[in-house]
Amino acid sequence: MVSIDPIQIRMFQKQDISYFVREEMAQGWNSTEDKFHKRREDQQAGRCITLTAEYRGCPAGYLSVYWDSPWGPFGNAGYPEIVDLAVLEKYRNRGVGNRLMDEAEALAAQKGNFVYLGVGLHSGYGSAQRMYIKRGYLPDRSRYRTRRPCGSSQAKYRRGRRYC
Repeated sequence: MVSIDPIQIRMFQKQDISYFVREEMAQGWNSTEDKFHKRREDQQAGRCITLTAEYRGCPAGYLSVYWDSPWGPFGNAGYPEIVDLAVLEKYRNRGVGNRLMDEAEALAAQKGNFVYLGVGLHSGYGSAQRMYIKRGYLPDRSRYRTRRPCGSSQAKYRRGRRYC
C-alpha cells in the first residue's frame, strides 16, 4: 500500500492572492489583497519567503518567514520571524499548520540561531497558541513567543525543543 502525503508545501504564487482573500472573506475574516501583495513584494526583494500549503491540491494555508524582521521585541536584531500563519477553517486539524511550521523552522535554522513569532491573545487564536506551546515556543512576557534553534549559544531561554 502506497501512502501519499495529502499536504504539499510550495512557494506562494500570485494566483493564491485572490483565492485566499475570497476564502477568508467567506469564513468571516477581514481579508484584503494588500497584505498578500506586500508579502509578494517582500519576497521578491529577498526580505522574506512566503509559503503555501496545499491539502489534496487545494491551497489550505500560508505563512511567511522574514529573515531580519523589523517587528516585535527582537525586531532589527538579525533574527528570523515567522509571520502570519493562517490555515483556512475547513482544513484545520489535518496537520496543515504543523507542516507549514516544520518548513518555516527549517528555513529559519539555515539563516539564524534564533527564531520568533507573534501571536494574538484573542480567544480566536487559541488553537495557534496551543500549537506553539506544544512545539516548544516560550512566552517572553510580550505578545511574542520565542524559540531557540539547536546549537544556539545566544538563546535567551534555557528551555525549548530542538528542531534540527
